[in-house]
Amino acid sequence: MRPVDRAVSGGPPENRIWEGRFLAVEKQGSWEYAVRTRDIRAAVILALDGDHVILIEQFRIPVGAHCLELPAGLVGDEDEGESIETAAARELEEETGYRADRLEVLGTFCSSPGMTSETFTVVRATQLTRVGEGGGEETENIIVHRVALAELPAFIVDRRGQGYAMDAKLLILLGAGMMG
Repeated sequence: MRPVDRAVSGGPPENRIWEGRFLAVEKQGSWEYAVRTRDIRAAVILALDGDHVILIEQFRIPVGAHCLELPAGLVGDEDEGESIETAAARELEEETGYRADRLEVLGTFCSSPGMTSETFTVVRATQLTRVGEGGGEETENIIVHRVALAELPAFIVDRRGQGYAMDAKLLILLGAGMMG
């Protein structure tokens, strides 16, 4: 699902330059940008366990560093009819080992609108129960962190000092009204 129908916007037709399994590169006029193939979307999970947040870290090849992130995953990459909530629940448990009794869709956002058409939907997960170790699929090597919200700024400063990359979606934690 794209936030703007470019055919309706009056722009020139898209020209697909390259396509892989999950991504493609298109050109419209002089603008080059990445798109998700097959209308695959992403769910980003703001997992709150009382006064703690669940974060993950994993090595990200595009930035060449370990990255601190909110748990997230693709919607519809394996089941085209999958709902945002189903994907969020699946990814939360797979990546972190937590299961949420309550999931609330907070809205859809553009990840980097100057470079990609990709959007992600933020889902707040609460009433968490630890049901496993997490860690993602065997090739992901995800490390799970349960961080007190009051200690989050210091935690981020510490990880940044160790050379970690920070996913911009961590800024969601600083947004007014998103926490409660």
